Amino acid sequence: MSKAFTRESDAEPEDDGEDPSLPPLPAGTRNYMTPKGYASLRAELFELMDGERPKVVEIVHWAASNGDRSENGDYLYGKKRLREIDRRIRFITKRLEIAEVTDPSAHHGKAQIFFGATVKYVEESGDQRTVTILGIDEADSLKGEVSWVSPIARTLLKSSTGDVLKLVTPQGWREIEVLEVSYPKPVIS
Repeated sequence: MSKAFTRESDAEPEDDGEDPSLPPLPAGTRNYMTPKGYASLRAELFELMDGERPKVVEIVHWAASNGDRSENGDYLYGKKRLREIDRRIRFITKRLEIAEVTDPSAHHGKAQIFFGATVKYVEESGDQRTVTILGIDEADSLKGEVSWVSPIARTLLKSSTGDVLKLVTPQGWREIEVLEVSYPKPVIS
């Protein structure tokens, strides 16, 4: 059998820190984030580095001192969890390095849609929807937040109140009308 088809070792394959379950950034784009999203991601990074990782390292160290590692569940699970934490730390670090923090309150009172806008629109069926356009790492669809690279956000960006737009969906084109645009109020400090 050719060596090309055999595994050299049973070690875990090296990864680049990207989590395949998370959406990638489009090539050549910036990683736009709100100040709140940046702070949240940064807090998660510090919690992983200063809180969770040291605890798991301590458990792995204790489990390793117990002897036979091949059947030691604490050791095996701890090593696996440590790899997951390290992968997430690398991912967050890369995303924060390329982050461009944009404060949506700078557009407060404007009717044109930019990053950070909360937009109320109506579909041709009469259904009204409200979405907030946020960064790819901070958007939560369960809260009505969409990533700025999503189809609805790309359709809405740079349009204004009253505009009728064509949204591309898997079922075809749908017309939507922008009813209202709002931004958070600027924080005066």
